[in-house]
Amino acid sequence: MSFLTPDAKMGEEPAGELSAGARLLPRITIQAFCEHSQTAQLVESAIHDRRMSKVALTTHNGGIDGAVETYKSNPTPNLIIVETTLAPEQIPAALEKLAEVCDGSTRVVVLGHVNDVLLYRELVRSGISEYIVLPTTASQIVSAITELFASENSAPIGRTIGFVSAKGGAGGSTVAHNVTWAIATALRQDCLIVDMDLAFGTAGLNFNQDPPHGLADAVTANQKVDQTMLDRLMSKAANHISLLTAPVTLDHTFDFEEREFEQIVEMCQNTMPVVVLDIPHAWNAWVRHTLATIDEVVIVAEPDLANLRNAKNLADTIKALRPTENPPALVLNKVGVPRRPEISPSEFASSVECELIGQLQFDAALFGTAANNGQMIAEVAANNKINEIYRAIGLHVTGRQMAQVAGKSSTLMKLPSFLKKRA
Repeated sequence: MSFLTPDAKMGEEPAGELSAGARLLPRITIQAFCEHSQTAQLVESAIHDRRMSKVALTTHNGGIDGAVETYKSNPTPNLIIVETTLAPEQIPAALEKLAEVCDGSTRVVVLGHVNDVLLYRELVRSGISEYIVLPTTASQIVSAITELFASENSAPIGRTIGFVSAKGGAGGSTVAHNVTWAIATALRQDCLIVDMDLAFGTAGLNFNQDPPHGLADAVTANQKVDQTMLDRLMSKAANHISLLTAPVTLDHTFDFEEREFEQIVEMCQNTMPVVVLDIPHAWNAWVRHTLATIDEVVIVAEPDLANLRNAKNLADTIKALRPTENPPALVLNKVGVPRRPEISPSEFASSVECELIGQLQFDAALFGTAANNGQMIAEVAANNKINEIYRAIGLHVTGRQMAQVAGKSSTLMKLPSFLKKRA
């Protein structure tokens, strides 16, 4: 059984279903040969899909003939995409010439203009990896490529959810931790909180934990970190909840490269159905890259002008980074502070142009007690209505409100790997 739907434990409700995370493509090289400029633009637009963040993609003119001429004197990449406007009876012979100049491990995706069963059968015999009928979309092209290169490890991977504050003190960490608690208790799913604020993180405090090891050990291990080591660095915080805590020390600075956390996050996805990233209120290369490549982004803000400005900037930037993905969601925290002039939730969400998925009322006594005790709100006040809001946010970010679409578009035909060459 998949780890996304684990067996129910004795006396415990069955785990709820949730959407799996999107698998990023490995570091591969793709070269496309197109006959029309519109097709070239379509293929180039696929690079903006976050699943392609590691891929090197280039486009060329010339279709199949252009590819044949190129590879007579150049090595072939991991994947070749060719567009053809040839008649169905001419395509197999043209692809045979391409096979003669390709390495055995190279795969080929053909973009064609004919949807014909006889052509499909002939391409199967030729060993083409995928045949996509134009017109199509960039998302369908990326999905086809993902099927080819990510299907070797076909087990579902965990869903990554990032919480980031629009302004320091807005409560992004508190929301992230309580939403994780709600997911763990309502859906009975194992969750991992990754505290990425290594200098000032609060995950350990909020769960009353002080583990000797955590995220910093994984990062400093560089390429030596593996799944076994990562599992040992995780600490158990509660039923279904584990932590990768921050060291919270200032004896040295924490400066990271853009992709420093990429490998660690991917390994976390192989272990946990839900990975919650507590992202610090900062802006640097690795924060930007993390926000661009995870499944869901939640902006946490207070209803004032500074938060509105920052949330709008964040939302616009994240949308530009992820043009093919859902826009970030918005949670308003500390609503109703006495005597404080506030922007109404509807006006705030309208200005930021994000879906408002939760409003959390200000309650100094409740939140102060929970923080001082190292507890979640549900532990301090199980019947408080705020727990329902956390649960609703949890259902939203885990994809429980998204319709599950079965099957593929009829324009996509899945064919075996391009390994065969005519004798």
